[in-house]
Amino acid sequence: MQTPTYLAAELRLPTNWLDYTILAIYFVVVLGIGFAARRSVKTSLDFFLSGRSLPAWITGLAFISANLAATEILGMAANSAQYGVYTVHWYWIGAIPAMVFLGLVMMPFYYSSKVRSVPEMLLLRFDKWAHLLSSALFAFAAILISGVNLYALAIVVEALLGWPQWVAIVVAGAFVLAYITLGGLSSAIYNEVLQFFVILAALIPLVVLGLKKVGGWDGLTDTLTKNQGADFTSAWGGTGIGSDNPLGANWLTIVLGLGFVLSFGYWTTNFAEVQRALSAKNLSAAQRTPLIAAFPKIFIVFLVMIPGLAAAALIPGFGTEESGYQYNDAIPYLMEQLLPNGVLGIAVTGLLAAFMAGMAANVSSFNTVFTTDIWARYVVRDREDGYYVRFGRLITVVGVAASVGTAFLASSFSNIMSYLQTLFSFFNVPMFVVFIVGMFWKRASAKSGFWGLLAGTVAAMVNYFWIYKQGIIDIPTDQGANFVSAIVGFVAGAVVMFAVSMFTAPKPAEELRGLVYGTRSPGMSEAPAAGDDAWYRRPALLGWGAIVLAAACYIPFSF
Repeated sequence: MQTPTYLAAELRLPTNWLDYTILAIYFVVVLGIGFAARRSVKTSLDFFLSGRSLPAWITGLAFISANLAATEILGMAANSAQYGVYTVHWYWIGAIPAMVFLGLVMMPFYYSSKVRSVPEMLLLRFDKWAHLLSSALFAFAAILISGVNLYALAIVVEALLGWPQWVAIVVAGAFVLAYITLGGLSSAIYNEVLQFFVILAALIPLVVLGLKKVGGWDGLTDTLTKNQGADFTSAWGGTGIGSDNPLGANWLTIVLGLGFVLSFGYWTTNFAEVQRALSAKNLSAAQRTPLIAAFPKIFIVFLVMIPGLAAAALIPGFGTEESGYQYNDAIPYLMEQLLPNGVLGIAVTGLLAAFMAGMAANVSSFNTVFTTDIWARYVVRDREDGYYVRFGRLITVVGVAASVGTAFLASSFSNIMSYLQTLFSFFNVPMFVVFIVGMFWKRASAKSGFWGLLAGTVAAMVNYFWIYKQGIIDIPTDQGANFVSAIVGFVAGAVVMFAVSMFTAPKPAEELRGLVYGTRSPGMSEAPAAGDDAWYRRPALLGWGAIVLAAACYIPFSF
């Protein structure tokens, strides 16, 4: 996507004392949750995984809130202003199937193995080299992505409230550091639940007032069809193979690159998300975590897409130099034009909450992986449990400080959403191929995990930085290049794993129990607790319901 990073300077919001009071109350509540959660932190399991004690509805809302960072809110609204209804693909095909797969297929393996992180699963299935490489790659990626959230927050706050970028970065980083250091994952999760509702309170007024301004849904679609063409309000229009469209992708690369490789790579192996499910109180709750999250995910697309469409309808040529606005200005523009004071304060608070949720998810997953997978296993081993809790708090400080540094690194990229998708193709997709091959193929050897992960990462980077950036093959857009890089990384990782496995010995069958599909560990046969037979506690029913609902949503946008 070619969405510029900087917001228009003229979008300074007319905030007053009421708006700042609402913002101050929010920050006080956030810190209060951190202090309250601190009392429950007695062991490292409490700090890193909330003692595996949380109910499914809490972890489900935290799961979706951790994903609903303001980079997504601003970026997907910008995406809609530029590309129109194509945005629905990132939700209905680019999220829901993978979330259902995580809940129904992968969570039994994750939860029953009692691992504390996603990389630790590779230690059990493959060897220490696959584990160490995946831990290092994930920790590095988590800091980069956390920095993107901080930088995006800074440019929004500078444009809307007039704060210097460095002030916004330091203040937001300090608040996230405070509540995660105090209460660990529990503090992050309970704040994410609060942030989910604050984000909704910020977006819903924009959608309602935006639609009213453009004459309702019919007025919106009529205007966009007249100004942008019929494909702008169609999910699949113009995506035939060989057809030109602004997205630079056809239906095949959308389905394979986004719907399968990038989507499954992100949702099933990104520990920032999976960590929320691992904190659930039992296997059933862990499975239901991404499934509960899938239902709001289906409809959140309307909350981020409609503001972008409304901005494009209200100002012809929105996002072009002649309009005076950039695509990233869609939501701030509507906030300035439509929201009264008080509601404006809620909207600003919602944006800040979204940024903090995204950053907190990455920082809390970073401190867990660095402490349990790198430090405790390879550097300082066999110390008392309290030592690792203290170290976890210390490395959280380091992680936030590093995020501040990478926030300034992110400023060198002109497109934060494409930057994020590029990082996912480099780090999440190769890990997914190692997981999926190892989970479904018993013959995959211990050594194949490391080499498959390395090959997939290198191949995705080579495709992006050499084949695409150097113009070896013409790919129209950064986003299209990300789809292709994801496919290349997946194929390269799978081919190398197959080749290495042919020349190295597989792990003994007894060591694969509960780690390969078709085998079971004792925890995977966990019997439902009393009362767990209600329909809303059945993972399979929830999962298939989400798939059917997401597929049905495509119907009105396909003709």
